[in-house]
Parts: sequence; C-alpha cells; structure tokens
Amino acid sequence: MTALRWYGGLALVIFGILPTVMIALLVNAGRTPSSVGYLLLVGIPLVGAAAVFLVRGLVEKDPEQAARRLHLSMALVAGADLVLLGGNALLRMGS
Repeated sequence: MTALRWYGGLALVIFGILPTVMIALLVNAGRTPSSVGYLLLVGIPLVGAAAVFLVRGLVEKDPEQAARRLHLSMALVAGADLVLLGGNALLRMGS
C-alpha cells in the first residue's frame, strides 16, 4: 500500500501537473494553435479531480477503499494526459 501511495503522488506530479503547466505555458506564449487552449478546459478539471482522489486515498484507513481511490486518481491522470498531450499533438499535426 505504501508503494501505491508513492506512485500515485508521483504520477500526479510528473504526469498530471507538469504537462498541464507546460501546455498552459505554450498557450500563453502563443506557440500553439489557438484551439489547444480549449484542451485545458478538460485537462485541468481532470487533474484537479485526480488530486482530490489522491488526497482521499492517502487519508483513507481502509486499504481496499484507499487502493480504489488511488487507482482512480491515476486513471484520471492518464485521461488528462491523453486529452492534453494527445490533443495537442493531433491539433499541431492538423494545422
């Protein structure tokens, strides 16, 4: 269970927060097509929900419930990555 908690936290930071910040900085600098900014409207709430489930999984006493919440957190981070990085790549290829 301890390893899952570490991996959940690392996944949120490395695969959730950092790509979101990178895409936001690219949009702010104007180095992407204008429609890439709309991906942030989906990606940021997914990362936020992942953070909520991560915290709830970290403080949960029941190991089974904690594992479910941590797995859901990592799944939301993966979805946010798919939307942000995959959508960015597809929109750049299309323009």
